[in-house]
Amino acid sequence: MTTEHQTLALVLFSVFIAVTLGITTWVSRNRHGSAEEFYAGGRLFSPLENGFAIAGDYMSAASFLGISGLIALFGYDGMLYSVGFLVAWLVVLFLVAELVRNCGRFTLADVVAARMSERPVRIAAGTSSVTVSVLYLVAQMVGAGSLVGLLLGNSSTAARTWTVIGVGALMVIYVSFGGMRATTWIQIVKAVLLMAGAITLTVLVLIRFHGDFNQLLTSAAERSGHGAAFLGPGLRYGGDWTARFDFISLGLALVLGTAGLPHILSRFYTVPTARAARRSVVWAIALIGGFYLMTIVLGFGAAALVGPDAVRASNASGNTAVPLLAAFLGGGAGSTGGAVLFAVVAAIAFATILAVVAGITLASSASVAHDLYASLRRRNARQRSEVAVARVAAVGIGAVAIALGLLAQDLNVAFLVGLAFAVAASANLPVLMYSLFWRGFTTRGAVWSVYGGLVPAVLLVVFSPVVSGSPDALFPGVDFHLFPLQNPGIVSIPLGFLAGWLGTVTSGEVPDAAKHAETEVRALTGAGAV
Repeated sequence: MTTEHQTLALVLFSVFIAVTLGITTWVSRNRHGSAEEFYAGGRLFSPLENGFAIAGDYMSAASFLGISGLIALFGYDGMLYSVGFLVAWLVVLFLVAELVRNCGRFTLADVVAARMSERPVRIAAGTSSVTVSVLYLVAQMVGAGSLVGLLLGNSSTAARTWTVIGVGALMVIYVSFGGMRATTWIQIVKAVLLMAGAITLTVLVLIRFHGDFNQLLTSAAERSGHGAAFLGPGLRYGGDWTARFDFISLGLALVLGTAGLPHILSRFYTVPTARAARRSVVWAIALIGGFYLMTIVLGFGAAALVGPDAVRASNASGNTAVPLLAAFLGGGAGSTGGAVLFAVVAAIAFATILAVVAGITLASSASVAHDLYASLRRRNARQRSEVAVARVAAVGIGAVAIALGLLAQDLNVAFLVGLAFAVAASANLPVLMYSLFWRGFTTRGAVWSVYGGLVPAVLLVVFSPVVSGSPDALFPGVDFHLFPLQNPGIVSIPLGFLAGWLGTVTSGEVPDAAKHAETEVRALTGAGAV
């Protein structure tokens, strides 16, 4: 990119940042500092607004940059992410959205603690939520670094480092000053921009091939160097038995993980009723489904027009496939049209990252304050002090995410999100399902369920090829990997459910039938819901 083209993209970055900071400033002048305002935006959003915000929260850098990059490099196997991310919303729609809205107040722990001993349950659920959120944040940081690295010629490590630090600083500002209300409007703006950008690129790709999708696939296969194998399963996950089990593990994590993501669950508390929560999810599914269909076109378009070799040369993990495709569609490298389209897409991707990190940071800081801090504070402590703790927690979580983001700069962002989904499905989903549907579930079962999924998931990642023992690992120079799979879901998800069952059947606690009945009535009817 020439200096003029870099300047154009940076100007667009700056415009979006200025708009979002303006939203945050406007919201901060109109808030009254209560926990309900900070965590849930006063529960005043309509289903349509919340549906757009959910889509904006969910369609992350992994979606826009990572998935298209994986499809461009691995063809059919890269589409697993698109399918998994979308199918997961059926679980959310039918099993989670309304029940969580009726049973909880601000966080996942509210649902579980409704019929258990609060302190151990809140500590366990809060710890798990923060862990998942930090893993998810790392993926967004890596996406930001890759994007700006490409913009600046991919030559400056310092530029990527400062980008990660800058994104971290902005997300702390959004959360600390604007809370849920500002975060929601930022996500709505981002969702509109992202859909507009994806539609534009998809139309341009299809025009190149005269609307013939078969020709697009054929051209992608020819350009890939793999021929027909590019359009069939097995290029990434079809080698030995390890790759096949990795495929199954990743699929389980993607389909089951969404229902356990803290920043997604927290969105259901921003609407006034459970019916509004369900309608929000329907709107979100429509937007997200359309978007993931377009990522398939963009991925194969990048393979056909840019070529996997060029994508890999720009970024080994494929994170820059969509911006490179935009530059090509606009007229190629060095052309004004290419520069403009590249700058627009890069700005949209950057907006995507900023909006998602704001939502995740808010959810994780809410877990720290509302669950961990609330478990230790005095009963009569004011809610206002809890909000202050949440603002401080946002700073700490931002610092941790920045540090890990700098460490993981060369990993694919969709792959990193897959790890976060695996931890969410292992630790959060079992305890949520048991709490909602098992009459005999106990406090010990809840705590064991969370830690029984969380600890194995994290340990298996630490001792997997993701961290050591392979050229693409976080620490490629050492080898202490013991677990052969890159995604732990196939082992850790069943362990989470098993631990919850074992904890319950070995517990001497007698389940409180009255509390279960109260929770069941509230979950199914909304009677007594906040």
